[in-house]
Amino acid sequence: MHSAKGQKRSFDKLRTSASGNLRVCSDVLEAMRALAKQAHPQEACAILRGETGEAGRTGEGRDRITQCQPAENVHPKPETHFEIDPQALIDAHRQAREGGPQVLGYFHSHPSGAARPSATDAEMAAGDRAIWAIAGKDELTFWRSTPDGFAPLSYRVDAD
Repeated sequence: MHSAKGQKRSFDKLRTSASGNLRVCSDVLEAMRALAKQAHPQEACAILRGETGEAGRTGEGRDRITQCQPAENVHPKPETHFEIDPQALIDAHRQAREGGPQVLGYFHSHPSGAARPSATDAEMAAGDRAIWAIAGKDELTFWRSTPDGFAPLSYRVDAD
């Protein structure tokens, strides 16, 4: 990915922790990087799928993201906003009910901003404990959407 000045942008600033409760497959990290690069200067978006925590509920501390399912950004202003194609969400939830990977959350990029939830993200979040992955200029971070707002997540990278 390149900035407006043509400098190579990387996502080397990953907030990882050996004890992170969230686990993310390495190929998922690469997929998010590629999606952000491909969509630039627009916001990329995707559905994060995988294995839920204890008792089949996301947010219990043992979530593992195994897939980053690309989705079309259908927002009318994709340079500054994202909206995952509703049909992609319906299909992902249907597949999960049929035994496929669970829907754990969402990925999107901030092509010109920081890898943190924006005011718009905070307004749109459901507070449902979904995971939000956000790619900024040179960073990729993970957050939990809670009733009180976003909480940062540490994570550990798993081999595929």
